[in-house]
Amino acid sequence: MSRRPIVVAIDGPAGVGKSTVARLVAARLGLPYLDTGAMYRALALWALERGFDPAAAETARRAAEAAAQLGLRLGADGHAEILLAGEPVEPRIRAAEVAVATSRLAVHPQVRAAMVRLQRALALAHGGVIEGRDIGTKVVPETPHKFFFDADPAVRAERRWAELRAAGVEGLSREQLAEQLAERDARDRGRPDSPLAAAADALHVDTGGATPEELAERIVAAVRARAPV
Repeated sequence: MSRRPIVVAIDGPAGVGKSTVARLVAARLGLPYLDTGAMYRALALWALERGFDPAAAETARRAAEAAAQLGLRLGADGHAEILLAGEPVEPRIRAAEVAVATSRLAVHPQVRAAMVRLQRALALAHGGVIEGRDIGTKVVPETPHKFFFDADPAVRAERRWAELRAAGVEGLSREQLAEQLAERDARDRGRPDSPLAAAADALHVDTGGATPEELAERIVAAVRARAPV
């Protein structure tokens, strides 16, 4: 009997360090890394570039159909690069306006349903360390390796500000980012379909007082305690 691919689910709000830690965990476990938030961002970018309102029901219908244009390209380092119609979308999806549009588009049930199907198929085919907001609750609820990251709002805003600065994105203050994160949290936690929430059996991790390396070691140890990787 073949082994089922190992999936490590890391959920949590924006700015808690999911991406950084997930990349480290994937490298140490020899698994692919998938940022599902980048998939939603790519879809939001698709909508913005066509002048569509991400909050509109008609946009949601079109975006759910356009989700079929999303794909992956696995690099030599195991990182899964997100493609839209066969073309890479980094760093365009990291712009602040794309982040806002992403949260507004992601509340639509048909968009989330299309994305969950796609993400689940990728997870079951390749396994990997997958981070997002509903990985442990909707995408791969059967995995035993579930983690939910969180941190103080001020820490999250500072991290996101530093990330944007490092990516060359300027124009937003820490205070503005804190407001955006609070608004996004409210939308993500309050949406009726696949809300941001910890799975009942997820390990809660406060990321505010540890380095990414320390957090990665904690996750790797927990995964290895459950399965030989």
